[in-house]
Amino acid sequence: MREPALDTVAVAEIIVADSDLACSMAPPHQRTEFPAVLATARMVALMELASARVLLPFVRPGEQSVGVTIEVEHTAPTPAGAAVRATARFVGRDGKLFLFEIRAEDGGGQIGRGTHKRAIVSVDRLENRAASRNGASHGNSQPGE
Repeated sequence: MREPALDTVAVAEIIVADSDLACSMAPPHQRTEFPAVLATARMVALMELASARVLLPFVRPGEQSVGVTIEVEHTAPTPAGAAVRATARFVGRDGKLFLFEIRAEDGGGQIGRGTHKRAIVSVDRLENRAASRNGASHGNSQPGE
C-alpha cells in the first residue's frame, strides 16, 4: 500500500463559532454547566480532519480513512471568534494503521497536542458493519426507524 512520506503535514482551520463552544454542545438544560470556549470535541474533530487530509491522496474510490485511536491533551481555552489551526504530521505505520502527531493552536499559541492513528477502510464494509451492529441493514433504514 502506498503511504505518505514521513513528516508529510496537513492542516485544518476554523474560526471558532458559537456552535463550536462547549456550552453549545451540551443539552439545553445543561448549557450553563459548560464554558463558552472551544469544545475539546471540536478541537479533536479538527485534528482528525487534518490527519485525514494527509491520507486523502492515498485513498482509492470506495475507501475512506477513519480514526482508530486518539490521545489528546486540551491545554488552553479558546474563545469564540478566534482562529484555530490543527496540524497533523505523518510519523509512520503500525501495521495497517497510520500514525500522526497532532497539535492545535490559536493566536495565543498551542491549545492542544497528541497522537492519532487512522486506517484506510472500505466504506461499504464499514457502513454494513455499523448497520448490522445496530439491527439494521445498510441503506434500508430511515432516520427514526
